[in-house]
Amino acid sequence: MLKKVLVAFLFIISFASVMAAANRKFTLCIDAGHGGKDTGAPGSISVEKNINLNVALAFGRYVERNCPDVSVVYTRRTDVFVPLYERAEIANRRKADLFISVHTNALRGNHTMRGFETYTLGDGTSHAKETNLEVAKRENSVILLEKDYQQHYVGFDPNSPESNIMFEFIQDKNLTRSIEFAKMIQTQVCRAANRPNKGVHQQNLAVLRLTSMPACLIELGYISTPSEERLLNSKDQVDNIVRGLYNAFVQYKNKYDTGMIIPYKPISDPAPEPQPDTRIDKAADTGNNQAADAPAETRSTDNNPVQASAKQQPPKAPTGKVDNARPVFKVQILVSQRRLKPSDQNFKGLEGCDSYEEAGMHKYTYGASNNYNEIYRLRKEILDKFPGAFIIAFKNGEKMDVNQGIREFKQNRNK
Repeated sequence: MLKKVLVAFLFIISFASVMAAANRKFTLCIDAGHGGKDTGAPGSISVEKNINLNVALAFGRYVERNCPDVSVVYTRRTDVFVPLYERAEIANRRKADLFISVHTNALRGNHTMRGFETYTLGDGTSHAKETNLEVAKRENSVILLEKDYQQHYVGFDPNSPESNIMFEFIQDKNLTRSIEFAKMIQTQVCRAANRPNKGVHQQNLAVLRLTSMPACLIELGYISTPSEERLLNSKDQVDNIVRGLYNAFVQYKNKYDTGMIIPYKPISDPAPEPQPDTRIDKAADTGNNQAADAPAETRSTDNNPVQASAKQQPPKAPTGKVDNARPVFKVQILVSQRRLKPSDQNFKGLEGCDSYEEAGMHKYTYGASNNYNEIYRLRKEILDKFPGAFIIAFKNGEKMDVNQGIREFKQNRNK
């Protein structure tokens, strides 16, 4: 009976947390592993704690700059010691929607290894037992440096079946998303930073066990391998890694964030949106962007009733017919879990918005034209309303790669 009551209570708590998350800002918690007296793994020119912090802060800056609707929480922003249980508690107190812990791998002796890998909560059966045990021991060994560790980690035994069963049960609602996020991380980081892909694994790691949201722990590379250590201390390589992390975060958030969200675009996405001095049709770029490029003092603002009275009408989308057999360019402005009425305030006055369904979401677009330049200018004109808007392409009613669409557009113009 007691077990049934406990199960029911846990489900109620889980449901309440999901409902609450739908009505607040998305929160990402970034944990820079180790710190202070806990230096982590040593290298020949650096120590793990500093590499972890550099990557964590750089990743956070990417999100803060590009996702204004996301609250970024750090477990540490300086070289300080933070107990493992407190790292998880920071995420739990802030009701984070996602948790990522940044670490750097190492091997003992003169052994060398290279590659990037990601861990989620589990029993370690998805990886070689001996290697997993070493990772678990290293990441959990910091417990012994904490005061009153016996109080905070009562009964914790990485090899205990009972311990595994209990915390995997509590985390069950998050495990699927944790694994999916981990796969996104592996794909995006290894692509952006050209890292050897060591895959996604599961392990009973305390910092993941104690969190109450989807969570991953990443191992950036091997500080014990000289070439890897040099890469992890390279500014350019760190930037490549954090761009990959950011792209994985964008992919995850665009898929799972509840309610109304802006469809943020991955930074490494190569879709070439020309700048004004390199646009495809320079001759057409005269007199069409006055509203977007006007001095700030002449723009309408909600706090200036005099200027607001002269507020221009929302930009009009192209009205000509499109040839669906050729690439059709559109501006994607937002994504919603529910179907929106044409008069919905989330369109911010734009009329004639269209939509398509993808991955169970309603994705809304504005404008449609075979002329990429028209849509490029239209996007510029609505950036004040939709800063995260970006251009997509369709052909014969099916979504296509926008790069290919632009190439075909250029070829058609040259015929």
